[in-house]
Amino acid sequence: MVKQLLLVAGLLAGPHGHAGLPEAPPQLFITTEHAPPAIMAEGERVLGYSSDKIHEIMARTGLSYSIDVLPWKRAYTSAVQRPNGCVYATTRTPEREPLFKWVGPTDEGAWVLLGRADRNYQLTTLEDARGLRIGTYNGDVRDDYLRARGFTVDPAPNDLLNPQKLLMNRIDLWATGLRPGGGVLEQNGFAGKIVPVLVFNRAKGYLACNRAVPDALIDKMNAALDAMNRDGTSRRLERKYDNWTPRKAADGDGAQAGPAR
Repeated sequence: MVKQLLLVAGLLAGPHGHAGLPEAPPQLFITTEHAPPAIMAEGERVLGYSSDKIHEIMARTGLSYSIDVLPWKRAYTSAVQRPNGCVYATTRTPEREPLFKWVGPTDEGAWVLLGRADRNYQLTTLEDARGLRIGTYNGDVRDDYLRARGFTVDPAPNDLLNPQKLLMNRIDLWATGLRPGGGVLEQNGFAGKIVPVLVFNRAKGYLACNRAVPDALIDKMNAALDAMNRDGTSRRLERKYDNWTPRKAADGDGAQAGPAR
């Protein structure tokens, strides 16, 4: 009888002998891309105003996590495919809505058409750019947006190939995201050569998590971000980078212009 009772107790306890104890939440595998000053990898650390907000959310919720900086398409695909995956800063669109659970918004910025400073563009609406060759970043939300509306796009595997293509007259315009203080033009030697021509949309960026991430974790992270916005933490983290000085990007480092993809 004693042996039978012990056997039953062992079965109830399960393989780890912790019957009735709640399972620990999964570690979140978070991916992103290099987009100074929003997201910057310095050795093992991931910094920037967007990244600092993610770190603060995780600290307030006590969740275990890691952050990897990858090319955008790999970062995005990882979150779509990995059950404990998340990606930031992701633009929330109707097409993406059913693919993720959303935390945010954490960022916002403008979608901009940039052109050569020595050309006289006459654009008042996006429709005025129809028929022009627009350089985009492959897999980026602006590439999807323009394709869906029938514009002529010429995607590049790295967004910083587009200003070079623009100056070589291989494209007529460059569609990207800009945020005040981003410094992408100054950072890469394009100031005075490339200028904003038209703001054609404004969008917000989110931490987008795989549908398998439990709702309770999404709610905890959103509650933490709401508290950060109320108590001034979010703005304080942004102000840390108000005087950020761009450095020239290393060749092929994949630096991007805007935080929300």
